[in-house]
Parts: sequence; structure tokens; C-alpha cells
Amino acid sequence: MIRNVVVGISGGVDSAISAHLLKERGYNVLGVFMRNWDENDEAGRCSGELDLKDAEWACQRLDIELRQVNYVKQYWMAVFTQFLDDYQQGLTPNPDILCNKHIKFDLFHTHCRERLQYDAVATGHYAANSWGNYLEQQLQGEEPRLLIPQDKFKDQTFFLSGISQRSLRHTMFPLGCMLKTEVKQLARQIGLQRLAEKRESTGICFVGKRNFKSFIGEYLSPRPGPFIDIDTGCEVGQHEGIHQWTIGQRCRLSSFLQPYFVARKEPLRNIIYVASGHEHPALHSNRLTIDPINWLCSTAKTRYVQEGRLRCRFRFQHTKPLVNCSIIEEEVVLDSPLRAITPGQYAVFYDDQACLGSARILRSKPLDQLEQQTVKHRAT
Repeated sequence: MIRNVVVGISGGVDSAISAHLLKERGYNVLGVFMRNWDENDEAGRCSGELDLKDAEWACQRLDIELRQVNYVKQYWMAVFTQFLDDYQQGLTPNPDILCNKHIKFDLFHTHCRERLQYDAVATGHYAANSWGNYLEQQLQGEEPRLLIPQDKFKDQTFFLSGISQRSLRHTMFPLGCMLKTEVKQLARQIGLQRLAEKRESTGICFVGKRNFKSFIGEYLSPRPGPFIDIDTGCEVGQHEGIHQWTIGQRCRLSSFLQPYFVARKEPLRNIIYVASGHEHPALHSNRLTIDPINWLCSTAKTRYVQEGRLRCRFRFQHTKPLVNCSIIEEEVVLDSPLRAITPGQYAVFYDDQACLGSARILRSKPLDQLEQQTVKHRAT
């Protein structure tokens, strides 16, 4: 039976309310603050220190003990180094998925379960675990499922899609049945208005408010190369390095009737192919190859292995609508083409209720001529 729960306290309203809810339900709650990145912002302030102060303040108000763990070195090796390597290879990584996979739901889970001897870990993610009553479900032999939360707008299952089934078995998501507006309202009611009014962090945590090109330039040296028009093969400009650009991004080249957008990158030749017009067919794809899938649902995995294919739903950006697809071996075939499918990002799979798993996108395949005509017709 679950009695003792560690809550990952971030200094934000979501994790604080998660701790409050668990305490109200009678669990023995311990807060733990993770330090994953140590660097001052452009104003000379360390955002980690500011978050720690908010975490300490919240735990004092909730009468919960707060401890700290430091994963700065591990984060650098498992997440940030991979982030830089991917950009050098022309890929666009997702550090949030990597952080959850390697740090929050691996090292942190191990620390809480083995060293602190706690039964489970809870976070402030907007997601749900199908194991409502942990002991009862385990006796029935059912596995936990990573469910889509009630707040579809705040749904964070996309970023949790790379975690292990083992970690999911010991994870609680207290906010799964709440809307963000309800979380903030509750925070005000229990005296945590300071957190309810705190601005939410968005984007890549270690970049912060800084210009991305300036940030990445601190770690990767410029390597100039040509922008090549994908239709004509002519050079239309120069770039300072493929690591500064991602698929679908506007290039802002001057003196052209239509804006150019990044369609493809060739790291070995240091070439960026660009397409004229936001809806150019070269920016669309309906087939992509992927790494082996990290499965969170054994039923879907079994069906995929036995039948060699699986019908499900797909997204590669957490804010985009789900689209129908088929997974056939290590290729994803979409029912309709999508714009700017980006190698290095993650293909995340769903059924109507839950996240089934994910896999990193290795490459997207260009449309055939008939499919290109369909995209052109749709754009006009």
C-alpha cells in the first residue's frame, strides 16, 4: 500500500498543489527540489536559486519537509551534451523529453525509492496514471497507463512519453483530474497566491529568455554555408551554421517575392535547402522513419509485434492536434501530410485515452508527385 510519497517540488504552483492534495489525502509527503542547471541569466540571476526560494516558501506554508538533490553534472552529460551533439548533426532535439527520461524519472526515481525508501514519486505534470488504487490494480495484474489528463490544453503526456514502464508503476499525478484554472484557484484559497501569480516558465529551461542563436553560439562555433533553393538549385543566401536553423523555420532572406523556409539540411555538406512559400510541398511529409519505440502500453506493443503494424494517433509537437497514422515496422505513415516534421524531435503515439509511447524521428521522406499536387491544391 502506498503511504510515503516524495513530491518533486519545482517552485511552481503545480508541484506545490500536488503536495497539498496528497497531504490532504493522508499520505506522508516529503518535498525534494532538483537542481539540474546552474547558470545565471542575462540579468545575473540564477533562476534555480529563485525557484528554490519559492519551493522553500511553499513547503513552509504547507508544513512539508523540503530536501535537495543536485543533478547538474548528470544533466550536462545525459541531456545537454546530447542536445549539442544533435544540433551539430543537423537534428533538432527535445531536451524536456530527455530530462524526464534520464533525470526526473530515472535518477530521481531511483534516489527516492532506494535511498529515501519512499513508496512512490509524485509530480505536478498534467497527466494521469490509470492505477487509481495502486494495490488493487496490481492484484488484478493490470499495468499502469499514462492517461491524457482532464486539462487537454495543459496535457504533458507528450513530454513523459520517453519514461520507462518501471517508473510509471511508481508515479502519481495528482493534477490529472484538475484544470489549470482550478489549480490556481485552490492555490489562492490555501495561501499560495504568490505561486498562483508566478509567471510560468516556457521554452527550453536552460535557454530562458535569451536569443537562441546567441545561446547556441556560446557552445557551437559558426560554420558558414549556403542556402540553396530546393527547386532551382541556386544559392539564395548564406547561413552561419546548420545548428542555428530548424525545419520549417523562416529564413528572412531579403529581395525575394516570397519568404523562404528551411526544407532540409545536409550536415556533411553544410547545406540548408530552402523552399519558397510557407506551404511549399517540400515542407510537408507523410512518411517518417523512427528509432525503436519506447512502449508504455504492452497491449499496443504486442499487437504491433504480432501484426507488424499498428493503427493509432500521432503528434510530433505537443501543441498540435493528434492525427491518425499507421506504424509499419520502423516507419510511420500518416493519413495526411504534415508540415515541418523535424528529425531529432519525437513521434509520440496515442489511442483515444492514453499515450502509448514514443520514438525519436530519424528522417522524414519527401512526398511523391501526386501528394505534392494535393498539397499545392490545398495551399491555393
